[in-house]
Amino acid sequence: MHITLAVIGKLKDKELKSLYEEYKKRLEWKLNLQEFEGKDASSLLLNALPSSSYIIALDEKGENFKSEEFSHLLNEIQLHHQGKVTFIIGGADGLSKDITNKAHKFLSFGRMTWPHLLVRVMLMEQLYRAQQILKGHPYHRGH
Repeated sequence: MHITLAVIGKLKDKELKSLYEEYKKRLEWKLNLQEFEGKDASSLLLNALPSSSYIIALDEKGENFKSEEFSHLLNEIQLHHQGKVTFIIGGADGLSKDITNKAHKFLSFGRMTWPHLLVRVMLMEQLYRAQQILKGHPYHRGH
C-alpha cells in the first residue's frame, strides 16, 4: 500500500507530532507526507494530487466508517487501485471545491468538528488499526 497524506498546515505541537511519528513507525505501508502552508496552500495541494491515486477527503459530511469497514475499503483500494491512496486533510477553513471535486470518497470521524492537526493523528491510528485488522492481529478488538 502506498499512502499519501496531503495536508494543509504543519504539525508543530510536540505531543501530536510524537503520536504521529509513533504510528508512522508502526505502519508497514509506505507513507508520504505532503504539508502545505501559506495563502497558496490549497492550490499547491490541488496541484500535488497524484492522478493515479484513489483520493479520500476527510470532511465532516463524509461517510462515518467502523474500523472494520475502513480496513475493507483499504483492502479494496489495494486490490483495485494498485494500492495507491491519497488522504486530504484541509486546514481550519476546510477544503476548496476544486479539491473536493477530485475526491473519490469522503471520510468523516463523526459529526463533531475536530482540529485538523489532531485529525492527522487520528487518521494515522486508524491506518495502523486497519493494517492490523487486515493481518488478523489482536490490536483491534472490535465487536
